[in-house]
Amino acid sequence: MRLQKRRVLGATVLGFGAVMAIAGCGAGQITQTNTQQAAVNGAYAQAGGLSIRDAAVVNREQCEQAYPQGSSAPLSLRVINQGPKDDVLEAVTSDLSAGGVVGGSKTIVASHTLVLGPAQAAGDEQAASPGSSSAPSSPGGKQSGAPSASSEPSAAEPTPAKVGEGTVTLEGLKTAIWPGQTVKVTFTFRDAGAVTVEVPMAAPKHALKCGVETKQEQPAHE
Repeated sequence: MRLQKRRVLGATVLGFGAVMAIAGCGAGQITQTNTQQAAVNGAYAQAGGLSIRDAAVVNREQCEQAYPQGSSAPLSLRVINQGPKDDVLEAVTSDLSAGGVVGGSKTIVASHTLVLGPAQAAGDEQAASPGSSSAPSSPGGKQSGAPSASSEPSAAEPTPAKVGEGTVTLEGLKTAIWPGQTVKVTFTFRDAGAVTVEVPMAAPKHALKCGVETKQEQPAHE
């Protein structure tokens, strides 16, 4: 009986020691997640019949991801018009920049999407004429094309067809913008009015190899 108690006590002590050893291995260590930024898909907002989706500051795709003070930061987003009438993006402003510049198409056609981002060609004449993105209309004046979608489209509700491409850039940054930081950006539309969005910086699209490169050892001369 006494021998059995000693065995149980010994197993308990060994188990406790293993737990403490595991905890000690993690104590004081800087984990990889301590320096990683969570992936960001972008901000959402609603202004009347307009839905702003995936609004984000474009990542620089460089090891130095911050936009320095005085530089310009492009935005990427989609504006979906779910209403019966066209609307126009008249201005983009932010307290952190001297001003916002909208290039290319500015009109959000009813039941269609305006795509804004640096990958888009400003003033894409193939999609629409500069400053306008008109879609074919029926004899009754109604827009033809894809039906309007809700703010969170499902598989059964297709996103409105894309008509119009442009760019939005925050120029003259008053302070640096870092990953993980959000920027208050106000989008002003002709009919839907103004809406302020907390815009985050997008995550890198590709893995960035930013480690310190080690020099290869040269063979010793005899």
